[in-house]
Amino acid sequence: MEGSVVERLDFGKMGYGCKHYRRRCRIRAPCCNEVYSCRHCHNEATSMLKNPIDRHELVRQDVEQVVCSVCDTEQPVAQVCTNCGIRMGEYFCDICRFFDDDTGKQQFHCDDCGICRVGGSENYFHCKKCGSCYSIALRDNHLCVENSMRHHCPICYEYLFDSLKDTRVMKCGHTMHGECFQEMLKRDKFCCPICSKSVMDMSLTWKRIDEEIEATTMPEDYRNRKVWILCNDCNDTTEVSFHIIGHKCGHCNSYNTRNIAPPVLPQ
Repeated sequence: MEGSVVERLDFGKMGYGCKHYRRRCRIRAPCCNEVYSCRHCHNEATSMLKNPIDRHELVRQDVEQVVCSVCDTEQPVAQVCTNCGIRMGEYFCDICRFFDDDTGKQQFHCDDCGICRVGGSENYFHCKKCGSCYSIALRDNHLCVENSMRHHCPICYEYLFDSLKDTRVMKCGHTMHGECFQEMLKRDKFCCPICSKSVMDMSLTWKRIDEEIEATTMPEDYRNRKVWILCNDCNDTTEVSFHIIGHKCGHCNSYNTRNIAPPVLPQ
């Protein structure tokens, strides 16, 4: 019994597949012996099973059998169907057991990642410390965080390492989905959800806060009060004058700070 519906549009390229990939084969999942269009279809279906014990994910390298979508012949994993001779995927990776007709994605296999990536191998490099492929624009131009891609997006909690969505590397080196990053900015959140550092150049914002503080006089009882703060950007601690609008780090001038002691009057 099939685990998902295969779209049969025509016999040509891009004629079959699912919402994740266009290909002319389905895979038999060795973990449950069911047939699915791709591993993502399998994982989505099994994650919805009523009994939590039955929920599981398919390991892509474990796939041994595929079913040709043109002639329905089940056979060992290969690019060309042994029965009708059709190429089951214009792009094929025997390591990942991966087929895809959309070669415009410029798929390539990264031996260090152990999986196939998109975007063209000439446009990416593998960062050994971060443990993933990054755009060449980030070579020697990012803060390395060990295994930074091998965790879940802090916003939507989808696993980032093999996610189909674009990923954003922030100034601090932590990563999240690009669309989650943009949504975070739309909500006026400019701090990394993991380490609380500023995710972009905030100097103009800090200047506006300077002007607002200068124009806002505190009541007499609060003018001489001091408070200890911790800066999320440089991790320095500073004693500063208490102000209701914000507290500026004495080391890096950031307002991305938090109080670590209540305001007190000088002795």
